[in-house]
Amino acid sequence: MAFDIDHFAETSLPVKYADLDFDLFDEQPLDAQTLRSLRYMCDVEYHTSCFLRDLLVTPSHREEEAGGFMTVWNREEYWHGEALARVLGRHGIVVDYDEVKAKRVKLGWRAALGPMKQSSLSNLVGKDFLAVHMTWGAANELSAVAAYRRLSAMVDHPVMTPLLKRIAQQETRHVAYYTTSARRYLEASERAPKLVRLVMSKVWKPVGSGMMDESEVRHVMNHLFAHQGDELDKLDKRVQKMHGLDGLTIFRSAFARLGVPA
Repeated sequence: MAFDIDHFAETSLPVKYADLDFDLFDEQPLDAQTLRSLRYMCDVEYHTSCFLRDLLVTPSHREEEAGGFMTVWNREEYWHGEALARVLGRHGIVVDYDEVKAKRVKLGWRAALGPMKQSSLSNLVGKDFLAVHMTWGAANELSAVAAYRRLSAMVDHPVMTPLLKRIAQQETRHVAYYTTSARRYLEASERAPKLVRLVMSKVWKPVGSGMMDESEVRHVMNHLFAHQGDELDKLDKRVQKMHGLDGLTIFRSAFARLGVPA
């Protein structure tokens, strides 16, 4: 089924939380572990503009639909960051763009050279890069939805649980775009599935890897996904349904490399 990019753009709205009573956080504050995971999620959402910057130097930006999607996607992820930042703010944890920018600077030359390296490699690969981009995006968004849903169940909070579920629901629209597009590009080229299998099996890591400290990635992924082997298998099965990716276990493999017990 084709993804309706026009409908996606027309129905894009900030995640709603005006009806949620944030004063309840004074009576029922979140625990330190949950706040640490929320801070990680907030930083990842705010850093979406970095991902968009990198993608704008690849063949993806020449595809009209992909460019349109990424523009709206970037905006929605920013809204998610804003919502999470407000929750953190009620707990005395202030997240603003100055701090986010400081993290980007801390990445140094690796961040500065990232777009150039990605541009060179993607242009060598050619249009098959679109299959990699869309499959990678699908994996990222699938894991994001799983993380939000997992945390919403763990906290069981009258404000946090519905907010996380709403963010997860909006993320499912992103999953729909990436998976639909990935299938199309995987089926369009005989070489694409082989390239995607190689990249995803060797390179893919949970969202936030390379941007956040490795210790923080390990902590948050253990907090959310330790002993959740069935959930990881479900995510892998979603990817395996794509053309030429049967048997691929990127989630099991990536989380195992992080030391997360399944």
